[in-house]
Amino acid sequence: MKNAKTFIAFCLSLSIFSLISIPASSTPAEQVTLTITCGSASVGLEYELCKEGVARWSAKTGHEVKLAQTPESSTDRLIMYQQVLYEMHNTIDVLMIDIVWPGLLQKYLVDLSNYDIDTGEHLPVLIENNSVNGKLVALPWFGDVGLLYYRKDLLEAHNLPVPSTWEELNATAAFVQSSMRSQGNKDFWGYVWQGDAYEGLTCNVVEWIASRNAGSIIESNRNVSINSSAAINALQTASDWIGTISPDDVLNFREEDARTAFQEGQALFMRNWPYAWKLLQSEDSAVRNKIGIAPLPAGAKGRHAGTLGGWQLAVSKYSENQALAVDLVRYLTGPEEQKIRLETAGYLPTRPALYKDPEIHKNSPHLADIFASLEKGVTRPSSAAGRAYKHVSRNIFTRVAMTLRGEMEPKAAILELEEYIKRRVR
Repeated sequence: MKNAKTFIAFCLSLSIFSLISIPASSTPAEQVTLTITCGSASVGLEYELCKEGVARWSAKTGHEVKLAQTPESSTDRLIMYQQVLYEMHNTIDVLMIDIVWPGLLQKYLVDLSNYDIDTGEHLPVLIENNSVNGKLVALPWFGDVGLLYYRKDLLEAHNLPVPSTWEELNATAAFVQSSMRSQGNKDFWGYVWQGDAYEGLTCNVVEWIASRNAGSIIESNRNVSINSSAAINALQTASDWIGTISPDDVLNFREEDARTAFQEGQALFMRNWPYAWKLLQSEDSAVRNKIGIAPLPAGAKGRHAGTLGGWQLAVSKYSENQALAVDLVRYLTGPEEQKIRLETAGYLPTRPALYKDPEIHKNSPHLADIFASLEKGVTRPSSAAGRAYKHVSRNIFTRVAMTLRGEMEPKAAILELEEYIKRRVR
């Protein structure tokens, strides 16, 4: 598989990706053909929106772009990237990468800081996340962040404010849950979230710890900071939710499980991502026009902290047309393209200026509440952990899941995590 064409044929035989060509409307003196990965056509609108954006760039520059469709699973997508990059192939110029991959892939990616890019127009925390060992290896394409959804009708009925701390959430959830059950809704719960043993639980853990000002699990200097009384308290608090304000089934919940329960009117509060808003406001939703969005609660003497998600665009170090590939990345992450994706499919811009756009605010007033969380968002310790992140995250969600199930004490889980992470991150 040392020959690039042979490798593409190999990938096609395994259905790893397929290519669609976006021809240029006009041909420059020396037309160049680039290849970009744009996700999977079977997942939302990200592939189609990328295809349309690429077509606009091609029409503007006269260069051709081929779209490499990747697997639906982000895990399989990462495997594909690692195969291509490890073999040093020039088959892909621009890669769409998850927010937790810069540290893992950084040695294969172009340092974008060597080019004329105004990083100050993006959220600083995302630029920091995409900077590894002094290199800017990706630009933010669209964002995501953990949010608190709430039933504004029920809070208003009980004359209660939106909780600003975890303690307030616990008390409010318990009170309204008791009230609803006394009225005959025996299946009503105070708070639903993602408690299954997977990456989504790691996102929740990052939020619990960061909201208590207890660090980032692994700091930017690679110091392991997870062992603290605040982190132990965070795990104990979440464990106490099980069976009290959260159903036992939350231990198997992922995003859609939590959304379904909340959308059916069976919960007061929910932790989820922005994608849920549109679904919750659909005509068949039991909570349509009854919901609000707020930043996730702060811990005692802490702060609001939602875990950041989203996708970035990076340039392969093995691209034969790096400068042109950087120009494509610059264009697709620019304000015009981000505004189009927001208005078409609700993908969150990574440029704060767009949230102040009067037209956007008029059409999507709820974005102001989302931006309040995005601006205060926190990242997973992926850049600091580098190639070890997938192992670190797996150990975080595995041990925390055991703690939530009552199989480990919070302090023991934290001590084991500290020991493991220190071995993996050197």
